Order: sequence, then C-alpha cells, then structure tokens
Amino acid sequence: MARVICTGLGPGDPDLMAVRSDRLIRAADQIAYFRKAGRAGQARRIVEGMLAPQAVEHAMEYPVTTELPFDSPEYNDALARFYDGWADRLVALPGEVVVLCEGDPFFYGSFMHLYTRLQGRTEVQVVPGITGMAGCWHATGTPITWGDDVLSVLMGTLPEEALVDHMARAEALVVMKTGRNLPKVRRALERSGRLADAWLVENGTMPGQKVRRLAEVAGEDCPYFAIVLVHGHGRRPEALGPEVAP
Repeated sequence: MARVICTGLGPGDPDLMAVRSDRLIRAADQIAYFRKAGRAGQARRIVEGMLAPQAVEHAMEYPVTTELPFDSPEYNDALARFYDGWADRLVALPGEVVVLCEGDPFFYGSFMHLYTRLQGRTEVQVVPGITGMAGCWHATGTPITWGDDVLSVLMGTLPEEALVDHMARAEALVVMKTGRNLPKVRRALERSGRLADAWLVENGTMPGQKVRRLAEVAGEDCPYFAIVLVHGHGRRPEALGPEVAP
C-alpha cells in the first residue's frame, strides 16, 4: 500500500517552491502528475532536472479537457471515473509516491478529487504551495488588497450574469479559468464598470510571462495559465495624513 504525498509546486517558477516540496521531489522514487494527453504537463515541466535517476513516473492523463462542456453529465462522469481509477492505482502502488500539483493542492487543485477518494484507504499528506493568483498579482507590482478590501475569487466558467453580480459587489477581484471564457469575462467586467482597472497576467512567474491591461488585449482567448485581476483601493493610512500611524 502506498503512502501518498501531494506537493504544491507554487505558481510556476521552481524557485518559488516550498523547501519541503523541493526536498520530497528530489528524493522520490515514484512521481505522479496530471497532464493533458499528448502533452508533457505543466507540473512535470516545473520539476524538470529535479527528479532522481531512478524515479518512476506515473502520468495521470485527463480523459477530457475542453472537448465537452464542463458542467455536462458526460464530462462529470468521465472525470469521476478517471479519479476513481487513479485513486485505486495510487493505493496499490508499493512504498511512497509523490503527487505533483501546481499552485496549492487545496485551492482548486485537481488533487482534491483524489484526496477525498484516498481518505481511510492509505496515509495521505499534503504540502501547501504558493497559489498561482499570488504569483500573478505580484507580477503586476501592485498590492491586490488594501486595508479592509474584500477579495473575491471567481471562475470564468460562471454564467455571465453571475460574474457581473459578483464583480459589481467586490472590491478586489481574481478571475481564474479564463482561456476561452475571456470574451465573457471582459463583457462582465465592462458591464460592472471594472474593465478599465482589470489586468490580464499570462504565465505568471513562468517563461513567457505577460502582464497587460485587459482593455488593451484584442484576443478572444488566452492560455490556461492566465488570470484576470482587479486591484482593491481600500483604506490606506498614508492617505489620511501624517498624524495617522501606518
């Protein structure tokens, strides 16, 4: 029976990986990671050059990605069977296996679906990681929140009306899962009066990083690793006068 350890890899730059994750990955005899069929996989790319020569790799290839609507019964059934199967395979492995997860495993990470299926079946540990959105807002060089700003994290897959409603009420915004949803996200930001303040960060902290104002981006989609940000403008002590301590 395997002992499963999921290591958060951080936002993409290997230098931003937790020391514990780095140590576990370099010492691992078995490594598992998610990827799209026919692709090397972002998680595997991040750890390139770190794996021990004897490490056995287990590529967990998604059965579907964008071929079916994400909220369709067929999509959900295919992914449920995928996670069920890999939970069984991980439990059956001998010794210890390190599972790679971009960002933080418990923040919209695919490993969450394995984690719930592994409970009570084998020992599971999770190493936190810096989230991708944190890497992106640092790439803009501007704090995402000030004072008592409320930060809302939205999925670009939400219906447009739901996006508009949340955007209009939030002070600082992060929109994930943009990709093909970029036109819808742009329309929602414009309708909520937030487009002028929105930024698009592609491949944050990684090679090919781009940081641009969303209003100036002409494309109809963007890479999977892209996040839209709207910075908060809340209470800032320095704006209240010199008599107010920071």
